Amino acid sequence: MTTPQATALTIMVIDDSSTIRRSAEIFLTQAGYQVVLAEDGFDALAKINDHHPALIFCDILMPRLDGYQTCALIKKSAKFHTTPVLMLSSKDGLFDRARGAMVGSAAYLTKPFTKDSLLSAVREHTGGAPAVPSNT
Repeated sequence: MTTPQATALTIMVIDDSSTIRRSAEIFLTQAGYQVVLAEDGFDALAKINDHHPALIFCDILMPRLDGYQTCALIKKSAKFHTTPVLMLSSKDGLFDRARGAMVGSAAYLTKPFTKDSLLSAVREHTGGAPAVPSNT
C-alpha cells in the first residue's frame, strides 16, 4: 500500500511583465509552492480550470483584459468565487485599492514586492497552510 503523495498548494501569478512573473515564480517555488504563470487575464482564464489555484496574484495594468476585469470574472465563477485574488500593482492609491475591493480582491500588494511580503500574503490568505500539507 502506498502513501498518498502530498501535493503542494498551487499559486497562480498573472502579470504581463516577465520579470515580475519570474521573480514571483522563484520566490514561491523556493518556498515549496506549485506555480502557474499567466501573461494576461485571457491566459489566466484559460489555465485556471486546469490548475485550480489556491490563491491568485493578479496585476492590474495588463493588455486586453485588465486585473479588475479578470478578478471580477474569477469572482463570478461558481467554481472559483471563493479563491482569494490578490491585486498586484505599482500604483498604491486609495482609489486603486477601493476598486480592487469592489471587484472582490482579498488584498492589494504593491510592486516591487519582496520575497517576505509575497510569502506573508500567501500564508495569510491560505489560512497559514504550508506549501506542502503534511499528511499526519
